[in-house]
Amino acid sequence: MEEQIKQKFTEIVGIQYVKQSQAQLLAYSYDATANFQAKPDLVISPKNIDEIIEIVKLCSTHRIPIVSRGSGTNLAAGTVPTQGGIVILFNRMNQILELDKENLTITVQPGVITQDISNYVEMHGFFYPPDPSSMKISTIGGNVSENSGGLRGLKYGVTKDYVRALTTVLPDGSVLKTGGKLAKDVAGYDLNSLLVGSEGTLGIITEITLKLIPLPVYKKTGIAYFNSLEDAAETVSAIIANKIIPATLEFMDRGTMDAVEEFMKLGLPKDAEAMLLMEQDGDIELVERDIQLMIDVAIEKGAKATAIAASVKEADLLKTGRRSALSALSRKRPTTILEDATVPRSEIANMVRSIQKIALKYNVQISTFGHAGDGNLHPTCLTDIRDHEEMERVEQALEEIFEVAISLGGTITGEHGVGEMKAPYLEWKLGESGIQLMKQIKQAIDPLNIMNPGKIFAKEKKMRVVIHHGE
Repeated sequence: MEEQIKQKFTEIVGIQYVKQSQAQLLAYSYDATANFQAKPDLVISPKNIDEIIEIVKLCSTHRIPIVSRGSGTNLAAGTVPTQGGIVILFNRMNQILELDKENLTITVQPGVITQDISNYVEMHGFFYPPDPSSMKISTIGGNVSENSGGLRGLKYGVTKDYVRALTTVLPDGSVLKTGGKLAKDVAGYDLNSLLVGSEGTLGIITEITLKLIPLPVYKKTGIAYFNSLEDAAETVSAIIANKIIPATLEFMDRGTMDAVEEFMKLGLPKDAEAMLLMEQDGDIELVERDIQLMIDVAIEKGAKATAIAASVKEADLLKTGRRSALSALSRKRPTTILEDATVPRSEIANMVRSIQKIALKYNVQISTFGHAGDGNLHPTCLTDIRDHEEMERVEQALEEIFEVAISLGGTITGEHGVGEMKAPYLEWKLGESGIQLMKQIKQAIDPLNIMNPGKIFAKEKKMRVVIHHGE
């Protein structure tokens, strides 16, 4: 990037809000994805929408790539500036702007930490349900861009289900306002939904209005341990079949439990192959009934031990253990690759079995945890990126996991997004016509391809492997 252009960016935001030393650029050259890294030309922290408009217009004039970045917790290389350009940070746009108690909404800037939103609204008796595992550090702008899920996704849905309105700076510098505080709005195309999950490829979101719901009055947490992964997976299906929709229904296998226990010392058993974490919220009578029924179902399906948390502190500790699964596993080997294969709930048992077989077939170490209640599993490969032969086997294993998920009626990602890492596999899910339609939308909105280029759309598609079930 030419020095005179860098100077123009500096004039827009101020010298203290431009990072350009090699050490600073290196710090923003990667996110939480393994094996993806590329330095930007500049890192910029605007203070408001007016500065963002000027930045975008300058980038449009000089065809400079723009990557919007929250806290960098992305797991699909979605915030890696693989084509250079500028990274925009929102650390100066981190204010809660309004809590509207009459319309049950909260309006925030994109740099607000997700956990801070949850804590703030709960102090006022409201509830913002989406709770990605990274919520203590991830920003709401990142959550909206990736359409993040979380532990409560089964009962409450994902981020898109709570986005009421957005203000977005488009690639030409114009401003688009979509949605509102309305409970119903069917005027024209659903542009809110188009922007949510678009991974920064269509514009820069500068303001977000979220729907809130009343805070549940009561909740209770239970846990069940199993001698086999299959028993745990079948318990999930049986709980749903009993017409129970838990607030949380989480799964961890033996490898994940060992890592979490070593990390947190929770007292998890050493002789169980899997565990389910179950939580229900709502009215006291419903919660007490549902949590006991889930425990009964687990016992019926072969649980070797069950328990109900005796206190809020104990329940929170168990949930923290589940949220720390990735951090715990990442301590085991130099490289951790967290995947995001999602299937219909009825296929959880088949998916878990397939992951086990694939790990054995390719001789790779895969631990699995995830949001079992909504079919969103996270097979996590522990490897070493310096071992090229092993990494080839890892890639083959992950490709086959994606293929199995799709063959079971699932998808290649349930909450992490496509980014650059999963772009080669997107056509497996959408087909050629789906990819072409998405490209046409991208071309219409961002004809210069400056908004997070290289993401979602792969340069080369992956050929599908052939899966023979039952072998």
